Amino acid sequence: MVLRSRILGCGAYLPPHEVTNHELAQRVDTSDDWIVQRTGIRSRHIAAAGETTSHLATKAAHNALEKAGVTPNDVDLLVLATTTPDNTFPATAVKVQAALGMTRGVAFDVQAVCSGFIYALAVADNFLKTGQARTALVIGAETFSRLLDWEDRTTCVLFGDGAAAMVLQAAPGEGNTADRGVLSTHLHSDGRHYEALYVDGGPSSTGTTGHVRMQGQEVFRHAVLRLSQVVEEALAANGLKADDIDWLVPHQANIRIIEGTARKLKLPLEKVVVTVDHHGNTSAASIPLALAEACADGRIKSGDLVLMEAIGGGLAWGSALVRW
Repeated sequence: MVLRSRILGCGAYLPPHEVTNHELAQRVDTSDDWIVQRTGIRSRHIAAAGETTSHLATKAAHNALEKAGVTPNDVDLLVLATTTPDNTFPATAVKVQAALGMTRGVAFDVQAVCSGFIYALAVADNFLKTGQARTALVIGAETFSRLLDWEDRTTCVLFGDGAAAMVLQAAPGEGNTADRGVLSTHLHSDGRHYEALYVDGGPSSTGTTGHVRMQGQEVFRHAVLRLSQVVEEALAANGLKADDIDWLVPHQANIRIIEGTARKLKLPLEKVVVTVDHHGNTSAASIPLALAEACADGRIKSGDLVLMEAIGGGLAWGSALVRW
């Protein structure tokens, strides 16, 4: 017998304000055609003034807990993946912990940008498998619009805000791929490519928040290669092949990256969950938002084999294989 991190439920929250490409074209030199052809994005949600990352995360957490049939008092581990914390310190996770009424256990942030949810899931999975926690709440939440230079059309059109959460609980398994729960996680980073995607600010360097700066072609080149590699790594670790996957849930950054990765894996797009068109790139919230949508509309069902993958600033990338 081994302990598995079994998924009990997913939930999400998107700010009500949705911004279309046509609206963006009124403030920056771009067009709907230009954005759609290069990214696949048609709209994104933007947080209102005063609506913080912790607000979004708390709403998503409530939604996930309700769907899982779990109360905040049952949770003893909260891991929040975010690049846009409410404050430099303390962790945004503790604000969410208090807002939920969670009075025991531990809450902390994980920062791995667009790969943040995979990293947070890996951390929670290891806590549950070793018996250090029994029930975990893993959240990806971002107000990424606060980091954008709204005069830089190469970046401001790409990102959006949102949050989503997943509830996991330790449960016994047989130790094979038929087990429900997290089967394996795989994490990587390579700091030599730091300047391919970064924010030009921070408390230690400039004392300012800064804005997103990106070398688009460099990121694209690394993304398709690294993502296909980390997917193959997850399959090999579990003795599986691409045909065994029921659903690929990729980081929603760019439709061309998603399609390129699917082609490398010889995976039909019908088995890929795509939300980039109406969410944009929501960084650490990207994968859980896609998961929550695919669960809510019935695509992902109990027993399905789900593979998640992401790459982001760092460069940092990873994958997670889950039996739903």
